[in-house]
Amino acid sequence: MKKIIATLLPIAALALPLAAQAGAKCEAHPKAEWMKEGDAKAKLEADGYKIRKFKVDGQCYEIYGWNKDGKKVEIYFDPKTLDIVKAEIEK
Repeated sequence: MKKIIATLLPIAALALPLAAQAGAKCEAHPKAEWMKEGDAKAKLEADGYKIRKFKVDGQCYEIYGWNKDGKKVEIYFDPKTLDIVKAEIEK
């Protein structure tokens, strides 16, 4: 058992920083102040995003899809203002 733990510990140590980088920290707004999901999707699509997946991640709206330039994106938005909090864009 100790050998298994000794083997898995370094793997877990490598994965931990990757997990810590995931997600974004959006300001916590009361849900009543959030833009409705349907309205948020419509605005983002009007701004040129093609949304493959739209979801709530913690206190953020998150999309996976493509921007107006056709580049793959993963973007976190403030759910009240739709300001970009964090973006990963294909180069």
